[in-house]
Amino acid sequence: MTPPRKAILPGQWLGMLGGGQLGRMFCHAAQAMGYRVAVLDPATESPAGSVADLHIVADYDDRDALAELADLCAAVTTEFENVPAASLEFLAATRPVAPDAKAVGIAQDRMAEKGFIASQGVPVAPYAEIHTAADLDTASASLYPAILKSARLGYDGKGQARVKTADEAKAAFASFGSVPCVLEAMLALKHEISIVVARGFDGQSVTYPASENEHRDGILAVSTVPSPNVSPALVARATEAARTIAAGLDYHGVLCVEFFVLEGDRLVVNEMAPRPHNSGHFSIDACVSSQFEQQVRAMAGLPLGSTEVLAPSVMLNVLGDVWFTGTDAEGAAADAATEPAWAKVLAVPTAKLHLYGKTDARRARKMGHITCLGSTAAEASSAAAKVAGVLGIAFP
Repeated sequence: MTPPRKAILPGQWLGMLGGGQLGRMFCHAAQAMGYRVAVLDPATESPAGSVADLHIVADYDDRDALAELADLCAAVTTEFENVPAASLEFLAATRPVAPDAKAVGIAQDRMAEKGFIASQGVPVAPYAEIHTAADLDTASASLYPAILKSARLGYDGKGQARVKTADEAKAAFASFGSVPCVLEAMLALKHEISIVVARGFDGQSVTYPASENEHRDGILAVSTVPSPNVSPALVARATEAARTIAAGLDYHGVLCVEFFVLEGDRLVVNEMAPRPHNSGHFSIDACVSSQFEQQVRAMAGLPLGSTEVLAPSVMLNVLGDVWFTGTDAEGAAADAATEPAWAKVLAVPTAKLHLYGKTDARRARKMGHITCLGSTAAEASSAAAKVAGVLGIAFP
């Protein structure tokens, strides 16, 4: 893809593939800067489609709809990695696309992803490629206990199974439909951190401070910045590794790299996401420039903004479960969704509420997030504890 020869200035149209909450927050950032946004998504109602200037309702591989998007928009991006790479290639024939199909294609496949990251000299967890059940017979016994992960279309813990033996792995492999998988050694983790990188077409990049993350049932629950348990030296190593990966991909846009921190301050990459990431949401309220503003700047060929942190923060992911934390008249867990006590949440003065416009609350569904700020890390944590108590979210 040929980089844009000149900046795409406010007033022009930017395109987004995907109508989820990440696309919604991109729309807010782009519109605040004076751009108009067209979203292509097959759902008639979506978080991003409801706030975009134009919603093209079509499948991601609909060539007529893609052509309409390309004709209207000066550049196009995506809000999730499972958009067809062929669609990005089609758009890139006439418009700058950030990230490009090559980078997204690598991130879509765990085998390609792990192979690429390792090729950059950045460690990954020990693993074996599993194409058939027979591959599980030859996989090293040293990998167990392990996690079997489908190579494609897995996210938020989906398409994953913990296995202790080859027989358990075979059963999980069959339950996944015998699709290609990776068998990854289960490591003893001390912490999990992520680094968000923004990289422009000119090769310049900026990084955000490390976010220390806690996952529950495979879904991000809490992100804390600055990282309370990871040394500055380790953060510097993770940041350099993330920059190396972005440069190796010749990446354009916002990229998140997730790391496992092991004993002895060893780092391995868990995975990467070719888009803004849940763990970077703190940047909306706690930084000079949010990750979504950086996404706009990068795709438009504009200088990248400052990633300076203005205040310590704790981000709480709000899942649909909090709509079901009440009880009925007999004390049983509520079956019907009940709107959470947002007024009590906002009685915490430094709590910043972000809801994604999803009307149907379901358990494990991402409905929003709340970022709690403080003049110190302790104040931010105290505010988050109060909010978590209101919503019935475990904290820390």
